[in-house]
Amino acid sequence: MDFRQAMDRCPQPILAAVNGFAFGGGLELALACDIRVAAASAQMGLTEINLAIIPGGGGTQRLPRLVGRGKALEMILTGARIPADEALRIGLVERVVPAGEALKATLELARAMAAKAPVALRYAKEAVVKGLELPLADGLRLEGDLSTLLRTTEDRVEGAKAFLEKRAPRWTGK
Repeated sequence: MDFRQAMDRCPQPILAAVNGFAFGGGLELALACDIRVAAASAQMGLTEINLAIIPGGGGTQRLPRLVGRGKALEMILTGARIPADEALRIGLVERVVPAGEALKATLELARAMAAKAPVALRYAKEAVVKGLELPLADGLRLEGDLSTLLRTTEDRVEGAKAFLEKRAPRWTGK
């Protein structure tokens, strides 16, 4: 198993900050992440075709799942470099922030996620990632099963208690 496959199996959210250029393997690494934040000055592309090779680190499989078949083929077959605003428009990145601020914005996003109940985060990611590989009915069943499991956690009890007491929850991950 290569590290990108390990990233696919990681139960915690994995975020990418793209501050400059992300071409070839750099973009393939970002594609393996759950959420991508790009600086307005960033440029991205799977440019391997310009070297008479194809993306070999998951780009031909991950890119179409994010941007669709046609746009992925256009990017891969032309080796085009696209700016951050285009990447946002086509769904390649989730956010574009001012130049030089991608890491800061990504860390803020990570902190916001880290403040949530760990088991709920893990199950939400699992429902989305695994659900995308399943027929809709099976994905909905998976979502329901995970939701039911969450109702049995200490964190669910703590969340309700904290809400009623108007205080921040103290998650235990149990």
